[in-house]
Amino acid sequence: MTKITVNANCRNSPKKEFLKDFNIAFATGQADFIIEHVSEDIVWEIYGDKSIQGKNQFSLEINAMKNRVPAELKLDSIITHGQEAAVNGEIKMGTETYAFCDVYYFSSASSTIIKKIHTYILKING
Repeated sequence: MTKITVNANCRNSPKKEFLKDFNIAFATGQADFIIEHVSEDIVWEIYGDKSIQGKNQFSLEINAMKNRVPAELKLDSIITHGQEAAVNGEIKMGTETYAFCDVYYFSSASSTIIKKIHTYILKING
């Protein structure tokens, strides 16, 4: 069971609420929810690790990750503006803690379909 802490204020912002749910879906292995909210031509750039292109490759990666459930997810802030958004926080996997920031690009300002994700992740202990 993943301990989830949300310090970000999501009130009165459907896009922030969606991103909170999207990140929780990552932490709890809800692959179908994640895959449902990306475009066919999704690009996921995980800096220093890999670049994933297209929904098929993205789906394979998400399904491979879904059983690696973290002990803890903390969302510190969720920022949205138009077609762009960012989420940062920390994730704990076993004894190791990582700080992360994901930058999202949506297909339109009102959409919850993600076209690009840029992920920055840094091990901070362990």
